[in-house]
Amino acid sequence: MKKSSLDSKLEYYAKDSAVVDRKNEVQYLYGGARVKYEGLELDAEFIRFDNKSKIVFAKGSTNDKGKYYGRPIFKTEEQGSSMADSLTYNLNLKNGVVHGVFTEQEGGFFSGGKTKMQPDNEFHVHGTTYSTCNLPHPHFGIYITKGIATEKHIITGPVYMKFEDIPMPLGLPFAFFPKPNKKASGFILPTPGEDATKGFSLLGGGYYMAFNDYLDARLITNIYTNGSYDLNLVSNYTKRYKYNGNINLTYSSTRNGLEGTPQYAPVKTVMIGWTHSQAANAKPGTTFSASVNAGSSRHNAVTAGNGSYDPNKFLQNTMSSSIAYGKVFGDGLFNFTSALTHNQQTNGDSRNISLTLPDVSLNMSTISPFDSKKRVGEAKWYQKLTLGYSMTAYNRVSTTEDVLFSKSGLNSFTNSISHNVPISLPFTLFKYLNFSSGVNYSEKWDFKTLKNRYIRTATGTGYEVRSDTVNGFKRGAQYSISTSMSTKIYGIKQFKGNGSIRAMRHVMTPSIGFSYAPGFAADKYGYYKTAEFYTDDIRPGMSEPTGEVVKDQYGNPLLYSVFMGGGPPQFRSGSISFAMDNNVELKVRNRKDTTGTGERKLAILQGLSLNANYDLFRQNKKLSNINFSGRSQFTEKLGINFSGAFSPYMVDLVPFTSGTGSSTTTTYSYQEIDRYVWKDGKLPRLTTFTLSFDYSLNPEAFKKRNENLDKLNNQNAPVTRTQEQIDALNAVSRDPNAFVDFNIPWNFSFAYSFNYNNPLGRPETRSITNTLNFSGDFNLTPKWKIQYTSGYDFKAKNLSQTSFSIYRDLHCWDMSASWIPFGAYQSYSIDIRVRASVLQDLKLSKRKGFWTRY
Repeated sequence: MKKSSLDSKLEYYAKDSAVVDRKNEVQYLYGGARVKYEGLELDAEFIRFDNKSKIVFAKGSTNDKGKYYGRPIFKTEEQGSSMADSLTYNLNLKNGVVHGVFTEQEGGFFSGGKTKMQPDNEFHVHGTTYSTCNLPHPHFGIYITKGIATEKHIITGPVYMKFEDIPMPLGLPFAFFPKPNKKASGFILPTPGEDATKGFSLLGGGYYMAFNDYLDARLITNIYTNGSYDLNLVSNYTKRYKYNGNINLTYSSTRNGLEGTPQYAPVKTVMIGWTHSQAANAKPGTTFSASVNAGSSRHNAVTAGNGSYDPNKFLQNTMSSSIAYGKVFGDGLFNFTSALTHNQQTNGDSRNISLTLPDVSLNMSTISPFDSKKRVGEAKWYQKLTLGYSMTAYNRVSTTEDVLFSKSGLNSFTNSISHNVPISLPFTLFKYLNFSSGVNYSEKWDFKTLKNRYIRTATGTGYEVRSDTVNGFKRGAQYSISTSMSTKIYGIKQFKGNGSIRAMRHVMTPSIGFSYAPGFAADKYGYYKTAEFYTDDIRPGMSEPTGEVVKDQYGNPLLYSVFMGGGPPQFRSGSISFAMDNNVELKVRNRKDTTGTGERKLAILQGLSLNANYDLFRQNKKLSNINFSGRSQFTEKLGINFSGAFSPYMVDLVPFTSGTGSSTTTTYSYQEIDRYVWKDGKLPRLTTFTLSFDYSLNPEAFKKRNENLDKLNNQNAPVTRTQEQIDALNAVSRDPNAFVDFNIPWNFSFAYSFNYNNPLGRPETRSITNTLNFSGDFNLTPKWKIQYTSGYDFKAKNLSQTSFSIYRDLHCWDMSASWIPFGAYQSYSIDIRVRASVLQDLKLSKRKGFWTRY
């Protein structure tokens, strides 16, 4: 050709052969053909390119067995990659016709039919199936008879569902599908369910509001046929590189019981949740976080976990909240923290609630006042002295839920400030003995003090204490001294020969400590007052002292502290503590080493510790129990933890006399007496012992589950997850078997704990409890997985709560079923849903809750 009709560079390649018709300017490419021209990339088994008309035709080929292969795969700058059976495309007009297309569009796939591409990026489709199944021939889909697809929406004629190429009888005469490039508001379809008390239900329906890329909200409702309902508002917010969080508000009106019974009256409850986290680099040196979980204590119990029927929610015993602020200043020397905290009991009749508004602390890093920054060489003994300072302050109230916001509840706040100055001096003697001595000085400032009135009971044998709070400042100071010494002793034994054990090493760490603190009960301090009996008169100011002093069990006048929450100690204290820590390791032959010279360490005992305490000023039984604890890792799969205590005192029959005169009676009971067992040639008595261990026959399952969970956590920022994703992550965190991995064919793990308690060493005081929990899963087939969780109660001689879960991998669908067959929480649920989130409302659910009140 004298002059090419091409306007741009043409690149083409063919694995088999390329035929060029120079007269007509047509290229024929056979076998693994590829063409690149003006933003179009095309791969196919056969390609024909006409230079004059700028028309490209591509198709696959059929092999000897009738299989169609080498389908065209084309990519444009505007639409990305797609696959088809054949195509014709005009490079000048930017339009073409595609047969049997297969392309992905924002989580969905268009396949089959005929598609005409227009210059303005519109697509006219005919006989095309839209599905989230990623197969060229999908298992299910929405069949579009004809339609127009633009960048932002799809407008169609008649559409209907198809399952395995079987058309469903329900369809729509026309449809409009938006394709927004950002979040969009819309309705959330509910899930039908059934409750044994509340009747049939629609759960999780509502409306999603996408305000912008940084803030959204979701209004969810649960509606029951007996008149119960839940309203839940969840809002997520984020500011990149600054902070993110969410707010969760819930209001519920619940009816339980039959109509006409007292239980049918609506119980109205509320819940408030708020989480806020600050990016690490948003404000260096300053932190702010919030974790709020507060509301009506009966909420989860009454609403069955807000309609989730999650045992972890309605069996929750406490709720707590914390809003914290922290700042480091003074070149890192000082650390200031402040927190608003809340603790609330959700079980029992008291429903106590405790608020701290706020809790403040200021800590100074320890300094060496006698050391010099210009020092060269080892520090002298006095340069090792360190000094610190810490301050804590609180404004706290503890009351019940029903009186918290009443006048008496708000006036019950107590305030206190504590200062603490620790001084320590570490040093070494004789090269191997490590000493640490210290003095601790502290002060407490209270803004309210106590005045106790002791009222005799009606029988006259006891009394009750009524406390009055007195406004006013009170200062209390105290100090203590302590010193300790520790060292290490090593023992090594080498074994000769070719046995499995090569060597054994025993490391002992003995330590001894002494501490002393004086008492501050003297009148000159004013920290304690003598307890007096008062007349029983509930009228304000009318209860008067009788002049009689209350005495303790030893006949001495009883004293009480005027400080709320405790103050300086009344009596002097001093003790000597003993401790011994042991580690035993074996060096054994490594059987995996083929050379026969490899060795590995095996820990027999890790941290076997013994400790006891001797009270210098106690009147009797000065020596405490001898406590021990330790752990042993016998293999990489099995580890055992144990702890317990020995009592050094004898047990004997002790008389107890009651009554007076002729009605005096004497009874005998076994009690510990102040006599050491070794005086009678006996060893200390075992009083408590605990043992626990867990084991997994296939630890790869837990490893794989953790890897999958980390991967899922890292895929999306928390604020971009849907509620279903958040619920799934919470389920995984609670249940080690919740993450279904079909690549792990089986797993079985169990945990065992044993508790022995016998304070007096008698058969009648002995108590033994042991529990066994086990869980696992197995693949019934490559697509079926069954999971189970259960346990055995040895005391009741029965199985504990047992649950089964069944999962079926349906490629583009998931089927799951959970079942609690017996016990107080019998329930089941069955869900069949599309995997892709874009069609998450395409699901079928059947649930039967256990919740019942009659």
